[in-house]
Amino acid sequence: MARNSEKAMTKLARWLAAKDGHDLVPERRPYLATECDNLQKAEKWRRQIIGEISRKVAQIQNAGLGEFKLRDLNDEINKLLREKGHWEDQIKELGGPDYRKIGPKMLDHEGKEVPGNRGYKYFGAAKDLPGVKELFEQAPVAAARKTRAELMKDIDADYYGYRDEDDGVLLPLELAHEKEVIANKVAEWRAKKEGKLSGETSKQEGDEDKEEENIYAVTEDPISDEEGESREEDMETGEQGQQFIAHVPVPSQKDIEEALLLRKKRELLEKYASESLQTETDESKQLLGL
Repeated sequence: MARNSEKAMTKLARWLAAKDGHDLVPERRPYLATECDNLQKAEKWRRQIIGEISRKVAQIQNAGLGEFKLRDLNDEINKLLREKGHWEDQIKELGGPDYRKIGPKMLDHEGKEVPGNRGYKYFGAAKDLPGVKELFEQAPVAAARKTRAELMKDIDADYYGYRDEDDGVLLPLELAHEKEVIANKVAEWRAKKEGKLSGETSKQEGDEDKEEENIYAVTEDPISDEEGESREEDMETGEQGQQFIAHVPVPSQKDIEEALLLRKKRELLEKYASESLQTETDESKQLLGL
């Protein structure tokens, strides 16, 4: 007994189908989406591709298929996803809806992309294949540091606080805090004033009002005869001025001249005398007690 498919392919059945205007030969999907000019057929091929993707995604969940079968299925799914995108673009060109924006994204969400490799996705058990699992475990690439020019693009008046008071929230808070501080200061002043009047703080004020010892006060030292005569002359001529006392020893003019002379001698010795001559000179001075 012949099968129904064999009956349909007989000459009589094909002649009757051609007579009725029906073609029993299945129509193949065009290789390129741009070859299709009919919107209804383009949507039909898109639905067909979605069905194939769904079946293959269900098959790839089985980890027992083997590594090579899983890799082939994953490649076929990615190829069908790219083809679906081409048909969606063609539908949009023919005046149909934009499925990239309004279409469901369930199939895309099931796949997972490797960091740094955008476009190719792994589905189901393909994520756990050798060499693929390690890629997902790698740390993501650190974002590049922004330059100074890129950082300056985000700086505006809000960054410096110029528009902080425009929202009407900060000013009432500042005013309330200012009133609170003023009230505390006034209460503190009144309490201090009442304490002064009642005499509670008289002892503390007396201690604070004591004069501090002047550490810079000049005490009169015994005056020699010569200094006394010079002071009397200054008083007679009216040239007496303010007296200054040095708290550190001040060298006299004679001491300064001797120091300069010794310094010049030392420089001349270092310039013209040799080291052996200087050592002999120092030894002779030590022997003479100079």
